[in-house]
Amino acid sequence: MPLVSRLWFVVACLVALMSCDVRAQTVTPDDTAHVLAGLAPAAGSPLSALTEDPAWRRHAAFFDSAFNQLEQRQLSKIRTWADANVAAPRPTMFYFFSGPDFLYADAFYPKATTYVMAALEPTGPIPDLSRLPRGSIGPALSYVERSLQSILSFSFFITKNMKADLRDGEIEGTLPILYVFLARTGKTIRGASLIWLDETGAVHEANEPPARNATKGARIVFAGSDGVEKTLYYFSTDLSDTGAKASGFLKFCEPLAPGNSLLKSASYLLHESFFSRVRSWLLRNSATMIQDDSGIPLASYDARAWRFFPFGRYAGPIDKFPDMYQASYARLFERAQPLEFGIGYRWRTRESNVLLAVRSPSADATISAEATGPAETSDQPPRVRRAPRPPEPIPNYPPPPRRDDFFFFPRW
Repeated sequence: MPLVSRLWFVVACLVALMSCDVRAQTVTPDDTAHVLAGLAPAAGSPLSALTEDPAWRRHAAFFDSAFNQLEQRQLSKIRTWADANVAAPRPTMFYFFSGPDFLYADAFYPKATTYVMAALEPTGPIPDLSRLPRGSIGPALSYVERSLQSILSFSFFITKNMKADLRDGEIEGTLPILYVFLARTGKTIRGASLIWLDETGAVHEANEPPARNATKGARIVFAGSDGVEKTLYYFSTDLSDTGAKASGFLKFCEPLAPGNSLLKSASYLLHESFFSRVRSWLLRNSATMIQDDSGIPLASYDARAWRFFPFGRYAGPIDKFPDMYQASYARLFERAQPLEFGIGYRWRTRESNVLLAVRSPSADATISAEATGPAETSDQPPRVRRAPRPPEPIPNYPPPPRRDDFFFFPRW
């Protein structure tokens, strides 16, 4: 072989080797999610070295124990309940006031292919563990652990704490938490990107200059063990009437409706007049609604359009929400079916309530979503003429965080 040909051959081999090395050194979103979740990344990942750190090993052991307990105590039971009670699930699942709680979105609606989650917390940047300063993986992971402490123990986020935890560390925002939940539920992340919505609800990539009143968010494409590709949208947006009117978020959701919806530990915000837009939208565009009593008040449902299936026990709101007791809810739950898991602010088993509301496919579209509420019909509680009474106290119930801690939105 002539000398020149040999030189070109050597150069070509070096280029090929360099290309292979670059590919091998690429940090994927799935690798990042695994490391954050205390799981080993793919073989050859540049993040593998982080798993040799004693702090990461302690983090992995902690999450192994915590998620195993959560799976046995709640998640497996929720999936069994959903499989038995949620018929013909829709492709889209709406979870407003969610924070980054993909964990329960997936447990209640595992067959959804599009998840739309929305809350006030910002997404933050795409997590990049390769840029962490040497020796800082331990402190970074401690922020993740602290921000997840309440949801792993009680099934809901304490928003005030989470904001502080994910603002002060090397990683920030809700995306690291979404990554953890995706990895720990056995999902493979195929892509993640920052996006924003304009006033019409159109999706734009983050590299485009955001318009005025842009709604910022993230899109994560992932797959489960069956290989079916799914999409998770998380938007940081104000869901009050003022915020909903100014943003394109609900316009983005319109083409995806009707869907299945979830409301959990929602601070009773949908009981307030200044959340009427989102409340009406959910009632018009939900085929089913799974909620606890902190979601949409029973009086906002139209009994001609909905059937109600109560589970568990309605013991009234916790003492930090004293004005949110619903006598109609109490009557409805006099005929409730058993519930084998805890959920919401009253998170202990046999102290929780879940209402499955199913909208009739033939419901007249002209029925007002803001009707005066459920009259006593065959779908309503028996005609028991009792004076409303406050819920019975539960002995040794642990004091919850302050009311301000629960709110995803400023108090008006």
